[in-house]
Amino acid sequence: MDAALLYEKLLLPLLRLCAAMCLGLFAASVIESLHWTRTIAGAVSPLARLGHLRSPSAASFALAFFSPSAANALLAEAHAKGEISRRETIFANIFNSTPSVLVHLPTLLSLTFAFLGTRGLIYVGLILGAAALRTLSTALAGRLLLAAPLSFTLPEREEKRPFRETFGLTLGSFKKRAGKLLLFTIPVYCLFFIAQNAGLFKTAQDFLAQSGIFSFLNPEAAGITALYLLGEGAAAMSAAACLADASLLPAHEIIMALLIGNILSSPLRALRHQLPSYAGFFAPPLALMLVLTNQTCRALSLALTAAAYYFYAF
Repeated sequence: MDAALLYEKLLLPLLRLCAAMCLGLFAASVIESLHWTRTIAGAVSPLARLGHLRSPSAASFALAFFSPSAANALLAEAHAKGEISRRETIFANIFNSTPSVLVHLPTLLSLTFAFLGTRGLIYVGLILGAAALRTLSTALAGRLLLAAPLSFTLPEREEKRPFRETFGLTLGSFKKRAGKLLLFTIPVYCLFFIAQNAGLFKTAQDFLAQSGIFSFLNPEAAGITALYLLGEGAAAMSAAACLADASLLPAHEIIMALLIGNILSSPLRALRHQLPSYAGFFAPPLALMLVLTNQTCRALSLALTAAAYYFYAF
């Protein structure tokens, strides 16, 4: 691979990932220095109490509406301090599904609406519904599997510090965490980049695309799913739009094909993009556990949502 392609395919995406993670980490440091976690946690405390989650998990949930990276940074810090257990960290990460999807909703909505028009609204609505199902299910599971906290203690209010002192604390905390963040993220990302360019992910995607596991779909719909599996989300949307405009495929079959492609392609996308990010915040074994549980719950919730839509629409 020549220097230009290396810059375009590795360096730029890695810089964007690290920049987004550092911004999230800095936001978490600002919130910690300004003691805003009390206000943030209080806003969602009823739902957190339902799931036996502690105040750091509640604060992470509220923060995920603005920055999933900042939410993960807050969870990692709370776990490192012993404020929440390993099990609660896993539960809280899945609990953040709804706000994490809502952050990316404008991009997803604009893309699907541009290709599919009002049909895209149903697809986006099903993805959002699956995220809400994960959040609510995690709250119910937490009530059964997590020990109830003795008290839901919000951080105590503190006197306001001068701006210079607050900025100094924020910068110091950010520098301390950013080194560890980049130390793990960059090598892991490069490792998966090498694996991708060696053809490992392409082989897995080709196998899934040609395995016939979605032979119950019409050939045209199976083609949309195959494009999604090959990592061509925009191409799958474009193909879906052409088939819909030509009235060759009804809307419900297009939506089902896109949902199946989304479910089957998610694990490979998560290993390529999500794992390097998580490895920067959490210890590698916990990072892998979080990605696996998160993606398993995501696939299950999308499968249930797709099954419900299938029995309703077909």
